[in-house]
Amino acid sequence: MYRVVLFILLSAPILVSAQEDFLAQQYFNDGDYEKAIIFYEKLVELNPRRTDYAEGLIATYQQLERYAEAEKFLLEKIEESNAYPTLLIELGYNYTLQKKTEAADKYYQMAIAKIDENPNFGYGVGFRFQKYVLLDWALKAYTKAMELNPQLDYNYQMARIYGEQGDIEKMYISYLKLVSEGKTSRSNILRQIDDFVTADPENENNVLFKQVLLKNAQKSPDLLWNELLSWLFVKQKQYDSAFRQEKALYKRMDGQTMQRLEGLGDLALEDSEIETAREIFEYVANNTGDEITKLNAQLQLIEIQLLDVDEKDLEGIQKQFDELIALHGYKNQTLQLQIAYSNFLTFEKNTPEPAIDILKKSMELPLNDRANAYLKLTLGDILVYDKKFNQALIYFSQIQKKLKNDMMGQNARFKVAQTSFYKGDFDWALTQLKVLRSSTSQLIANDAMQLSLLISDNSLEDSTQTALKKYARADLLAYQNKKKEAIAELDVILKDHKGEKIEDEALLKQAELLENIKDYEAAEFNYRKITEFYANGILADDAHFALGELYRKMLDEPEKAKAEFEKIIFKYQDSYYYPQARKNYRMLRGDSIE
Repeated sequence: MYRVVLFILLSAPILVSAQEDFLAQQYFNDGDYEKAIIFYEKLVELNPRRTDYAEGLIATYQQLERYAEAEKFLLEKIEESNAYPTLLIELGYNYTLQKKTEAADKYYQMAIAKIDENPNFGYGVGFRFQKYVLLDWALKAYTKAMELNPQLDYNYQMARIYGEQGDIEKMYISYLKLVSEGKTSRSNILRQIDDFVTADPENENNVLFKQVLLKNAQKSPDLLWNELLSWLFVKQKQYDSAFRQEKALYKRMDGQTMQRLEGLGDLALEDSEIETAREIFEYVANNTGDEITKLNAQLQLIEIQLLDVDEKDLEGIQKQFDELIALHGYKNQTLQLQIAYSNFLTFEKNTPEPAIDILKKSMELPLNDRANAYLKLTLGDILVYDKKFNQALIYFSQIQKKLKNDMMGQNARFKVAQTSFYKGDFDWALTQLKVLRSSTSQLIANDAMQLSLLISDNSLEDSTQTALKKYARADLLAYQNKKKEAIAELDVILKDHKGEKIEDEALLKQAELLENIKDYEAAEFNYRKITEFYANGILADDAHFALGELYRKMLDEPEKAKAEFEKIIFKYQDSYYYPQARKNYRMLRGDSIE
């Protein structure tokens, strides 16, 4: 019992002090400085060596413009034997707040002079000057400390100050010096520089960064400069220039893989820089010694061919696939080939039977669960194409059960819902979609939400679900890559069900298909109709975003694109497209994109 009482008695002052500390900070943050000062004065009295309490008291005095009391307190502190030089800066800043420049400079100079006694004071003094945005004084402190002790390195801090001062060239030089000397990582430096570089190659900061890099490259043939130039060109979406740098890197680095070039090719393809992407993947295919890397590049080249293909081209592509199959055969390492070929035979050649045979043969290989699921997912897709819905549902359900908490399992569940929708089993589709609306994948959750709303909205209005059944047929035709037939089916819906809830869905789906067949004017008309007549509907943000991308990528009308993205930013903040719309808008405006 005695020990318990003793413990309580000893703990009480600590608990009281902690509570007063919390209250002092709370009142200060709330702007209630009269109350904050009561607690800070008490804390300083009880804990005279606690610098945080002293600084809290000084800041509170200054907020109340009680500069004389702050000065008196600081002068007493400075006289103490263990006084740290930052107190001199605090006193100088107290004079700065009173616009007493000469008095302030006197104490700032005294703080700098303290570095002569101990160069290690340089960091604390410099950092305190930075806190009060006294950047020239901070540079003096860091520079002096490094002159007195060359072992000290404050170039990182100085580079940030140059950036804050707008001396961008000095900032670039300092950061690049740090990374070239191995004192910080390339990724760390790029995070800092990223705030100053935009997507616009003509931007002054971009031009300056390029010039600094080229000067460094002339002085020393370090691969770092090629890497950073490549980064800059990718930032500016100049993929052909980035490709030249990456080729130079590949040729000069021992043991270099094609990973960087493959990534660059993917970026170029994603950004519709088709010719550059083709050149990159051709280079990878012709120069790699790795069988799988070469195969992946060859498959990417086939994908590029399929972006703009007519009937006569398909025979040539099939010949390429046949040659690849003959070369690689059926093995675990080349599943991507069997899957790509199966999709080609089904969705391009309209011959699902041989595709099903290829996938079933591949499933006889010794596969892990994920590889097996990957094949089953593709096989299910092809069975849906062939309208063998029940067989497809078996495969999707197997994946869903086997990989329940995996992204592939969630994707399989969505395909169960989608297949049920095509089949006309709308109730079962809704059951699956309700689960997926809370999916960890935002894309799957968004798709599930849209399909769920499509079914529920159009079931309430029409108990016979006539329009919904027609839409499901059109959607299946689109899935089967029968675009013109799907567009025609959607025309029937737009004619027979004008003014019904299904109309905006049909307009959006048809617009997407019109884009695919490059009828951009008709696609624009559909999107615009949704934004005008269904501005308050759930698909308005989809239409605005699609219009923005159409203007940005296909019609080369950046101002119109910017206007569409801006509408999403200001009117649809909860939209799935909001983050990308904001990024695209900033890019079109020439801002730095993180």
